[in-house]
Amino acid sequence: MQGNKPSQSPSKPRLIVGISGASGVIYGARLLELLRPLPVETHLVMSRSAEVTLALETEIKPADLRARADVAHAIGDLAAAISSGSFPTLGMIIAPCSIRSMAEIATGVTTTLLTRAADVVLKERRRLVLLVRETPLHTGHLRTMTALSEMGAVIAPPVPAFYAKPRTIDDIIDQTLGRVLDLFGLDSGTVRRWGEPPEPGRRRLRSKPSAD
Repeated sequence: MQGNKPSQSPSKPRLIVGISGASGVIYGARLLELLRPLPVETHLVMSRSAEVTLALETEIKPADLRARADVAHAIGDLAAAISSGSFPTLGMIIAPCSIRSMAEIATGVTTTLLTRAADVVLKERRRLVLLVRETPLHTGHLRTMTALSEMGAVIAPPVPAFYAKPRTIDDIIDQTLGRVLDLFGLDSGTVRRWGEPPEPGRRRLRSKPSAD
Protein backbone atom coordinates (compact mmCIF):
# COMPACT_ATOMS: atom_id res chain seq x y z
CA MET A 1 0.00 0.00 0.00
CA GLN A 2 1.30 3.40 -1.01
CA GLY A 3 -0.85 5.48 1.30
CA ASN A 4 2.07 6.66 3.42
CA LYS A 5 4.06 7.94 0.45
CA PRO A 6 4.17 11.71 0.02
CA SER A 7 2.72 13.20 -3.15
CA GLN A 8 5.10 12.47 -5.97
CA SER A 9 4.85 15.75 -7.89
CA PRO A 10 3.40 18.62 -5.84
CA SER A 11 3.37 20.76 -8.99
CA LYS A 12 0.86 18.42 -10.63
CA PRO A 13 -2.85 18.79 -9.94
CA ARG A 14 -4.24 15.81 -8.04
CA LEU A 15 -7.28 13.74 -8.94
CA ILE A 16 -8.89 11.16 -6.64
CA VAL A 17 -10.18 7.95 -8.20
CA GLY A 18 -12.60 5.90 -6.12
CA ILE A 19 -13.67 2.38 -7.01
CA SER A 20 -16.65 0.89 -5.17
CA GLY A 21 -18.02 -2.64 -5.26
CA ALA A 22 -20.62 -2.08 -7.96
CA SER A 23 -20.43 -4.00 -11.20
CA GLY A 24 -18.31 -2.27 -13.82
CA VAL A 25 -14.99 -2.16 -11.96
CA ILE A 26 -13.30 -2.05 -15.38
CA TYR A 27 -14.29 1.63 -15.58
CA GLY A 28 -12.08 2.50 -12.63
CA ALA A 29 -9.28 0.24 -13.78
CA ARG A 30 -9.26 1.74 -17.28
CA LEU A 31 -9.59 5.27 -15.92
CA LEU A 32 -6.28 4.90 -14.09
CA GLU A 33 -4.65 3.79 -17.35
CA LEU A 34 -6.02 6.78 -19.24
CA LEU A 35 -4.75 9.15 -16.56
CA ARG A 36 -1.17 7.85 -16.54
CA PRO A 37 0.09 9.92 -19.52
CA LEU A 38 -1.82 13.03 -18.42
CA PRO A 39 -0.31 15.75 -16.20
CA VAL A 40 -2.23 14.61 -13.12
CA GLU A 41 -1.23 12.90 -9.87
CA THR A 42 -3.71 10.11 -9.17
CA HIS A 43 -4.86 9.06 -5.70
CA LEU A 44 -6.72 5.74 -5.58
CA VAL A 45 -9.06 4.46 -2.89
CA MET A 46 -10.80 1.14 -3.47
CA SER A 47 -13.40 -0.54 -1.28
CA ARG A 48 -13.08 -4.12 -0.12
CA SER A 49 -16.16 -5.00 -2.15
CA ALA A 50 -14.41 -3.59 -5.21
CA GLU A 51 -11.64 -6.15 -4.74
CA VAL A 52 -14.27 -8.91 -4.82
CA THR A 53 -15.83 -7.45 -7.98
CA LEU A 54 -12.38 -7.10 -9.52
CA ALA A 55 -11.82 -10.85 -9.11
CA LEU A 56 -15.27 -11.69 -10.49
CA GLU A 57 -15.17 -9.43 -13.54
CA THR A 58 -11.49 -9.19 -14.54
CA GLU A 59 -8.13 -10.93 -14.39
CA ILE A 60 -6.54 -7.88 -12.73
CA LYS A 61 -5.02 -8.36 -9.28
CA PRO A 62 -5.67 -5.69 -6.60
CA ALA A 63 -1.94 -5.02 -6.26
CA ASP A 64 -1.61 -4.49 -10.01
CA LEU A 65 -4.55 -2.10 -9.99
CA ARG A 66 -3.07 -0.09 -7.12
CA ALA A 67 0.20 0.11 -9.04
CA ARG A 68 -1.58 2.07 -11.77
CA ALA A 69 -2.08 4.99 -9.37
CA ASP A 70 0.59 7.40 -8.17
CA VAL A 71 -0.65 6.97 -4.59
CA ALA A 72 -2.98 4.25 -3.28
CA HIS A 73 -4.78 4.68 0.04
CA ALA A 74 -6.23 1.98 2.29
CA ILE A 75 -10.01 2.09 2.51
CA GLY A 76 -9.86 2.30 6.31
CA ASP A 77 -7.23 5.03 6.51
CA LEU A 78 -9.40 7.94 7.57
CA ALA A 79 -6.26 9.93 8.39
CA ALA A 80 -5.12 9.85 4.75
CA ALA A 81 -4.36 13.14 3.01
CA ILE A 82 -7.46 12.93 0.80
CA SER A 83 -9.68 12.95 3.90
CA SER A 84 -8.78 16.61 4.51
CA GLY A 85 -9.99 19.66 2.66
CA SER A 86 -6.58 21.28 3.15
CA PHE A 87 -5.15 18.75 0.68
CA PRO A 88 -5.87 20.38 -2.71
CA THR A 89 -7.28 18.25 -5.52
CA LEU A 90 -9.17 18.78 -8.77
CA GLY A 91 -11.89 16.60 -7.34
CA MET A 92 -12.89 12.96 -7.45
CA ILE A 93 -14.33 10.37 -9.82
CA ILE A 94 -16.00 7.26 -8.41
CA ALA A 95 -16.08 4.64 -11.13
CA PRO A 96 -18.18 2.68 -10.62
CA CYS A 97 -20.27 4.11 -7.78
CA SER A 98 -22.52 1.74 -5.86
CA ILE A 99 -25.88 2.79 -4.47
CA ARG A 100 -24.58 2.30 -0.93
CA SER A 101 -21.61 4.60 -1.53
CA MET A 102 -23.89 7.14 -3.18
CA ALA A 103 -26.25 7.08 -0.19
CA GLU A 104 -23.41 7.57 2.31
CA ILE A 105 -22.09 10.54 0.38
CA ALA A 106 -25.55 12.10 0.14
CA THR A 107 -26.15 11.89 3.91
CA GLY A 108 -22.64 12.87 4.99
CA VAL A 109 -22.56 9.83 7.28
CA THR A 110 -19.38 8.37 5.84
CA THR A 111 -17.79 5.14 7.09
CA THR A 112 -14.84 4.64 4.73
CA LEU A 113 -12.10 6.74 3.16
CA LEU A 114 -13.86 6.46 -0.20
CA THR A 115 -17.03 8.18 0.97
CA ARG A 116 -15.16 10.54 3.31
CA ALA A 117 -12.99 11.76 0.44
CA ALA A 118 -16.11 12.34 -1.67
CA ASP A 119 -17.72 14.26 1.19
CA VAL A 120 -14.62 16.46 1.42
CA VAL A 121 -14.73 17.16 -2.31
CA LEU A 122 -18.33 18.32 -1.98
CA LYS A 123 -17.73 20.52 1.05
CA GLU A 124 -14.75 22.17 -0.63
CA ARG A 125 -16.90 22.82 -3.74
CA ARG A 126 -14.69 20.70 -5.96
CA ARG A 127 -15.94 18.48 -8.76
CA LEU A 128 -17.37 15.09 -7.78
CA VAL A 129 -18.42 12.74 -10.58
CA LEU A 130 -20.31 9.55 -9.76
CA LEU A 131 -20.62 6.77 -12.34
CA VAL A 132 -23.65 5.23 -10.65
CA ARG A 133 -24.07 1.61 -11.74
CA GLU A 134 -27.61 0.43 -11.03
CA THR A 135 -30.80 -0.20 -12.98
CA PRO A 136 -33.73 0.00 -12.69
CA LEU A 137 -33.84 2.82 -10.17
CA HIS A 138 -36.56 3.26 -7.56
CA THR A 139 -37.75 6.61 -6.24
CA GLY A 140 -35.35 6.54 -3.29
CA HIS A 141 -32.38 6.17 -5.63
CA LEU A 142 -33.61 9.04 -7.79
CA ARG A 143 -34.18 11.29 -4.79
CA THR A 144 -30.67 10.57 -3.56
CA MET A 145 -29.27 11.49 -6.97
CA THR A 146 -31.29 14.71 -6.94
CA ALA A 147 -29.94 15.59 -3.50
CA LEU A 148 -26.37 15.01 -4.66
CA SER A 149 -26.92 17.04 -7.80
CA GLU A 150 -28.22 19.90 -5.67
CA MET A 151 -25.02 19.66 -3.60
CA GLY A 152 -22.94 20.03 -6.75
CA ALA A 153 -22.12 16.43 -7.68
CA VAL A 154 -22.31 15.27 -11.28
CA ILE A 155 -24.31 12.07 -11.74
CA ALA A 156 -22.86 10.33 -14.80
CA PRO A 157 -24.19 6.79 -15.29
CA PRO A 158 -21.95 4.94 -17.76
CA VAL A 159 -24.42 5.00 -20.65
CA PRO A 160 -23.02 3.89 -24.04
CA ALA A 161 -22.75 6.58 -26.73
CA PHE A 162 -23.84 4.58 -29.77
CA TYR A 163 -23.60 7.62 -32.06
CA ALA A 164 -19.82 7.14 -31.77
CA LYS A 165 -20.18 3.82 -33.62
CA PRO A 166 -18.30 1.71 -31.06
CA ARG A 167 -16.83 -1.50 -32.42
CA THR A 168 -15.75 -3.09 -29.13
CA ILE A 169 -16.55 -2.95 -25.42
CA ASP A 170 -13.27 -1.10 -24.99
CA ASP A 171 -14.54 1.60 -27.36
CA ILE A 172 -17.66 2.04 -25.21
CA ILE A 173 -15.62 2.25 -21.99
CA ASP A 174 -13.09 4.70 -23.43
CA GLN A 175 -15.77 7.01 -24.86
CA THR A 176 -17.55 7.15 -21.49
CA LEU A 177 -14.38 7.78 -19.51
CA GLY A 178 -13.14 10.33 -22.01
CA ARG A 179 -16.34 12.33 -21.56
CA VAL A 180 -15.94 12.10 -17.77
CA LEU A 181 -12.39 13.45 -18.01
CA ASP A 182 -13.73 16.29 -20.17
CA LEU A 183 -15.49 17.49 -17.01
CA PHE A 184 -12.07 18.13 -15.47
CA GLY A 185 -10.61 19.76 -18.57
CA LEU A 186 -8.54 16.64 -19.32
CA ASP A 187 -8.39 15.22 -22.84
CA SER A 188 -7.74 11.48 -22.91
CA GLY A 189 -7.74 11.30 -26.69
CA THR A 190 -10.41 8.57 -26.61
CA VAL A 191 -13.52 10.61 -27.40
CA ARG A 192 -15.11 10.59 -30.85
CA ARG A 193 -16.52 14.11 -30.92
CA TRP A 194 -19.63 15.13 -32.80
CA GLY A 195 -18.89 17.43 -35.73
CA GLU A 196 -15.11 17.15 -35.48
CA PRO A 197 -12.78 15.43 -37.97
CA PRO A 198 -12.70 11.67 -37.29
CA GLU A 199 -9.60 9.62 -36.76
CA PRO A 200 -8.14 8.19 -39.99
CA GLY A 201 -10.37 5.58 -41.59
CA ARG A 202 -13.55 6.52 -39.68
CA ARG A 203 -16.56 8.55 -40.78
CA ARG A 204 -17.26 11.99 -39.34
CA LEU A 205 -19.96 11.85 -36.63
CA ARG A 206 -22.27 14.11 -38.54
CA SER A 207 -23.99 13.74 -41.86
CA LYS A 208 -26.04 16.01 -44.08
CA PRO A 209 -29.77 15.52 -43.40
CA SER A 210 -31.52 13.67 -46.18
CA ALA A 211 -34.33 15.40 -48.06
CA ASP A 212 -37.87 14.42 -47.09
